[in-house]
Amino acid sequence: MDGNWVLIYSTSQFYKAEIIKGMLEEQEIAAVVVNKQDSAYFFGEVEVFVPADCAIKAKRLVNEQKEI
Repeated sequence: MDGNWVLIYSTSQFYKAEIIKGMLEEQEIAAVVVNKQDSAYFFGEVEVFVPADCAIKAKRLVNEQKEI
């Protein structure tokens, strides 16, 4: 990840982060999933990052997704 990336979503469930990433990419927003979970115990967070200049739009889309 080059440049300024912003955390816009965090979860303990990997599949939710992948769904958010896919939704953002459909809207032509680059997204990266960073898995910080311990591989043996699945303890920790999975985070979704987007470029800083897309963060406001991405957060709005994520919030709309949560309301559904």
